Amino acid sequence: MLMQTHEARLEALRKELDRRGLDGFVVPISDEHMSEYVGAYAQRLEWLTGFGGSAGSAAVLGNTAAMFVDGRYTLQVRDQVDGRLYEYKSVPKDSMADWLVENAREGARIGFDPWLHSRGWVRSVGAALKEAGAELVPVEGNPIDAVWQDRPQASVAPAFVQDEALAGRSSADKRGEVAEWLKARKLDAAVISALDSVAWLLNVRGTDIERTPVALSYVLTHSDGTADWFIAPEKVPAEVAAHLGNAVRVRPREEFVPMLEGLAGKRVAVDPDRAVAAIFKTLDGAGAKVLAMTDPTVLPKAVKNATEQAGHRAAQARDGAAITRFMHWLFKEAPQGEVDELSAAARLQQFREECGDLRDLSFDTISGAGPNGASPHYRVNEETNRKLEPNSVYLVDSGGQYPDGTTDITRTVWVGPGDPPQEVKDRFTRVLKGHIALDMQTFPQGTSGAQLDTLARQFLWSAGLDYAHGTGHGVGSFLMVHEGPQRIAKPRGGQAGTDQELLEGMILSNEPGYYKAGEYGIRIENLVLVERRDIPGCEGEWLGFETLTLAPIGRTMVARELLSEAEIAWWNRYHARVLDVLVPQLEGEALVWLQGECARL
Repeated sequence: MLMQTHEARLEALRKELDRRGLDGFVVPISDEHMSEYVGAYAQRLEWLTGFGGSAGSAAVLGNTAAMFVDGRYTLQVRDQVDGRLYEYKSVPKDSMADWLVENAREGARIGFDPWLHSRGWVRSVGAALKEAGAELVPVEGNPIDAVWQDRPQASVAPAFVQDEALAGRSSADKRGEVAEWLKARKLDAAVISALDSVAWLLNVRGTDIERTPVALSYVLTHSDGTADWFIAPEKVPAEVAAHLGNAVRVRPREEFVPMLEGLAGKRVAVDPDRAVAAIFKTLDGAGAKVLAMTDPTVLPKAVKNATEQAGHRAAQARDGAAITRFMHWLFKEAPQGEVDELSAAARLQQFREECGDLRDLSFDTISGAGPNGASPHYRVNEETNRKLEPNSVYLVDSGGQYPDGTTDITRTVWVGPGDPPQEVKDRFTRVLKGHIALDMQTFPQGTSGAQLDTLARQFLWSAGLDYAHGTGHGVGSFLMVHEGPQRIAKPRGGQAGTDQELLEGMILSNEPGYYKAGEYGIRIENLVLVERRDIPGCEGEWLGFETLTLAPIGRTMVARELLSEAEIAWWNRYHARVLDVLVPQLEGEALVWLQGECARL
């Protein structure tokens, strides 16, 4: 009989830990590739606790347990995780290591799966426990898997080729660049374990993880330009093998660890932020010389070439038409009070499918009506589903995976028929002003995302307001919707990428927001491309942003009197571009509605 309650699952895990002589266990959202979004087979935290966010972890002891999430999930975790079973902890303020030290008895053995954690995490938590007289213990076989009776199997779907006409570079060219990187550092090989890095390097894609077009596999790339690709053989059809050629040796996934064990005396680069602790331990045990270095594909992948940039523009144009049809549909249907969060998300997906060549969504649509919109990463389900009530705020954050680009857009809509209250218009306009300030900024080469973050928050800060998430994340090309290393966020511990300089060709989101708990959420998100700027009389190299996302921004919620003339000019320029690109794709009522939304402010 399957365990249907999270209380029963927690009890079953504790019995399994006791059987193994463990006093506790740590459960992250992760897989063997340190992925943000993981396959159903790796959704151990959701199975155990009910938490459906994309970032978080739990610590389980014999008589207590705790959930650790950041500010994006403060509300969501309380809705999904039973407070009788788990304490709620907020990171970075609350440290899991501190909690374990405080709650574990002296001599306690706390288990962890070395295929799900970074080496840095193992070292820091292990040191804290050791100082307190406890021990962090690697497990052989995840104990959750032992009690998860109906655990899904990992995907066996075939990989497929990402054509060079879309990638802009051949796999051989990319592998040659990595080989030169290795030779310049006198390295023999590099472990490529992040799924999007594997996909980018080999110009392959897959369907093993929902919302992210990747195939479960590893690559060991060598200084001679060859590579070993560790993947289930049945996932490699003939056309993929032919695409890769003889320089890429396809090996069963089970051979990955034995090949690492055969690298004695070799100098091997491994990325400590993207490779799990087990990889480091295997190489160290084999006698390899392990050098902790950033995955050599990360920056080349983040800097989009001309073909990828053109692909993004084309994908954004189609996506913008779908978003516009959806917003027009909302304008007509939502005030009647019969549209709910689930039906709205389904209708939006339908519009995307109709626009052509949608392969998947880029993440689960955040469809938040009223108070649900106040949870920045809210995920609707049958239990939480709300109707879009007349005269309320509706936030929808969504995106699509197209072969030529990945999209991500947030629009906040006022559901009529009345006008928004002054507070809502004030908050929306402050968010809009921050969005415009960031979009319009030019900056010298060498500027990091952390240096720009305040631009988007300044108008909220002046009113004593803020938001608990970053302002911008990198975006892939038919890959991960959250791609590093670049990001725009406050510079604080645990937020990798904030010190990464922004380089020409990088794509980021621009998404300031405001959230009033229990009432509504506001966010305005476009994707932007870092481009070179020629400024008369400038000294040095300067950069700015090209806005890629093209869809109307809800003018009903704008307090025009709070905008400067420069901000109004930005609004008018932006909506003129929206018209230029979208009018040829629309007709009938949707076209007339768009023209009204894009009229000069």
